[in-house]
Amino acid sequence: MSEACGDCIVTFLCDTTGDEPVVVNQPDARVLRLLHDGGLIPGNRHQPRAAAS
Repeated sequence: MSEACGDCIVTFLCDTTGDEPVVVNQPDARVLRLLHDGGLIPGNRHQPRAAAS
């Protein structure tokens, strides 16, 4: 990994250890949305699961 990748969201998500899922909380989701809206990062291709009925 290069220095340029150290603070990348993809590096963060891929560099997690253990069996715990990665959870993006509401404030983090807002920041990601703002970065996307500003054209700084690509959009989220994954969407939350629909609630079971």
